[in-house]
Amino acid sequence: MTSLTPYRLLGGEPALRCLVDRFYFYMDILPEAQGIRTMHQADLASARDKLFKFLSGWLGGPNLFIEEFGHPMLRARHLPFAIGEAERDQWMLCMNKALAEMTMDSQLRTTIQNALQQLATHMINREPD
Repeated sequence: MTSLTPYRLLGGEPALRCLVDRFYFYMDILPEAQGIRTMHQADLASARDKLFKFLSGWLGGPNLFIEEFGHPMLRARHLPFAIGEAERDQWMLCMNKALAEMTMDSQLRTTIQNALQQLATHMINREPD
């Protein structure tokens, strides 16, 4: 019996790719997300690939990120970037918009949003202005 992980409940690889694509779509077009958009390279392909691979394992699917890059060490990987509450909120704005477009159980959406909010808060590495 295969366990019903969030990855599977979301719809597996195709749904996760869609979620990540929509996330970066919003990051690219929303004026409110320009703070985090400027932290990324002009071409978002690498960031898109890494987020997809990370979320795959994080949601209970294949551990693609770990297989390719090792332990995520997210906070350490993000230390070169000044991340405060504003950046966290911009990231969550894009992710929440992307999640809102996905067809899924509302409880699953809330669970994923809450877990990502905690993860994004953990990335904060600078004090409020």
